[in-house]
Amino acid sequence: MPKSAEDVLKLIKENNLGWVDLQFTDLPGRLHHITIPSTDVELESFKSGFGKLDGSSIRGFTEIFESDMVLMPLAETASLIPWSPGVMRILTDVYWGGGKGRFERDPRGVANTAEKFQQDRGYKSFFGPELEFFLFDKVDLDVATPQSGTGYKVHARESPWDNSGSFMIRYKEGYYPAPPVDKLMDVRVEIVDTLVKYFGFTIEATHHEVATAGQGEIDFRFSTLTDTADKVQTLKYVTKNIAAKHGLTATFMPKPIYGDNGTGMHTHFSLWSNEGKNLMFDPNDEYAEISQIGRYVIGGILHHARALSAIASPSVNSYRRLVPGFEAPVYTAWSKGNRSAIIRVPSYFRGIEKAKRIEYRAPDPSCNPYLLFSAVLMAAMDGVNRKIDPGNPVDENIYHLTPEKRREKGIRELPRSLDEALDELESDKEFLKPVFSNSIIDTYIDLKRQEAKTMQMYPHPMELYYYLDS
Repeated sequence: MPKSAEDVLKLIKENNLGWVDLQFTDLPGRLHHITIPSTDVELESFKSGFGKLDGSSIRGFTEIFESDMVLMPLAETASLIPWSPGVMRILTDVYWGGGKGRFERDPRGVANTAEKFQQDRGYKSFFGPELEFFLFDKVDLDVATPQSGTGYKVHARESPWDNSGSFMIRYKEGYYPAPPVDKLMDVRVEIVDTLVKYFGFTIEATHHEVATAGQGEIDFRFSTLTDTADKVQTLKYVTKNIAAKHGLTATFMPKPIYGDNGTGMHTHFSLWSNEGKNLMFDPNDEYAEISQIGRYVIGGILHHARALSAIASPSVNSYRRLVPGFEAPVYTAWSKGNRSAIIRVPSYFRGIEKAKRIEYRAPDPSCNPYLLFSAVLMAAMDGVNRKIDPGNPVDENIYHLTPEKRREKGIRELPRSLDEALDELESDKEFLKPVFSNSIIDTYIDLKRQEAKTMQMYPHPMELYYYLDS
């Protein structure tokens, strides 16, 4: 991977590249791009940027009267695109036009600010997300005339509905099956191979996940906040393109299939000192080798969990995943090894300082990773600053506890809808203020309110099934 602007120019010349693809992320978390001639890329470009963006056409960015914006290329993110010969990809930061500085609603800018905020206070954080996704053979979607009805049909070579005899995967039985039952291993291997060879990833594992119909997961080596968010966007970009090459549809949608597990992005988090000490590790703690600071980190995330839902689970569809019985967290509790809790303290081995972390299980990959990781960090630091106690760990299956038992243990429910989550964020957003401007929080909430409102207007096919005879 290039380290400097000079390295990028050298890579362009050595590979005779004709085009450079400038990419950035909008406020909801979608990747956008513009392709320019490689001859336009000079050393000065990495200081002055490219005036190529109409911000009024990007969700959550600017109004039409202030739309000229600049894309500032990041040399360390440059890489060849193997499925587009002659093209290089570079991630960019977004700046106001006219020399007015960094655009305050650039999600990557929020991540940069969060990292500086923690560094100034003596901290460093690491993130390790586990991205799940589905690889479908085809999706038939009918929304052209919603007045007369809508519907969809998923085609998947492993599924019971498309494949009743040739090594199908039954509902909720997709965890780790070996080929030929796992029919998509070769595609996943091509994805991770591409990530390693072209995009600088260190891959820890890829495997089939619990659901039928091609659910997979890719885990890469943990890294710092902004770099990890960059990697999430890159992984989604590569996965979708490799899938398309094979005639497949890759989706990171949280809950595309009824009756089976949804798609999550369990996120591992650890807080360190700038001097390199894991502040969450205590070898003398008998429960999970978790320090008092580690408990405060957990306390902060649990305290703000309902508000975090608006960023961690940011779509209407996210709340179809967050229901009991499908390994998705519903209740605000913590534990070691208990996957019904929203925060798990992995405890595979003892005595390993660098491995001590928490796993925050609420997020799904429809989120904006720059905003999510920044919000998780701010909740964790609020917990440390205010010494928020997380309460006792819960080592029972929380789904099976009665409402009375949950109340006794101080366990709250996560929001049940996007609107409810947005209500929580509106009432609990002060902990974000040191890093998130009012502008970005208010604009994000407005965008998501409109999304929820739009979805509420469409009758669902199952509503006709249940209510047509009323």
